[in-house]
Amino acid sequence: MLPFDRVVADHAATVLRVCRAALGPVDADDAWSETFLAALRAYDDLPAGANVEAWLVTIAHRKAIDVRRRASRRPLPVDTVPEVLTPAEDRSEHDDLYAALAALPDKQRLSVAYHHLGGLSYREVAELLGGTEAAARRAAADGVSRLRTHYLTGART
Repeated sequence: MLPFDRVVADHAATVLRVCRAALGPVDADDAWSETFLAALRAYDDLPAGANVEAWLVTIAHRKAIDVRRRASRRPLPVDTVPEVLTPAEDRSEHDDLYAALAALPDKQRLSVAYHHLGGLSYREVAELLGGTEAAARRAAADGVSRLRTHYLTGART
């Protein structure tokens, strides 16, 4: 079994891409950290020959759900309610991609993230999201199609 620091070095970028696609750039770092903390705790129990990347993406999926649940319960005190929320000042070179991903329906966004960014098979995506392998394949294809349309029609902001 590889040392855990090597696992982090080998899979950190993939897990971060999945977290950013699932949550957006603001909450992704928290989910990424929580993913590797949970993985560290469970690493010794991982069966030999297990697909470590798929295991980490599965943990990231669960941590993304946890982050969304926490965010939905957290009150946001403000003096006045703004008409339109403005994007965070911390901009990334990929903000347009994350905005396009965020505009996709959940199943499409998560199917694209887990398959194309996380490297999971469609069977593994279906297990995570609930549904069939064919439905996961269709959701990912539809998501990629919508992203292509977004970029080909110049709909970027």
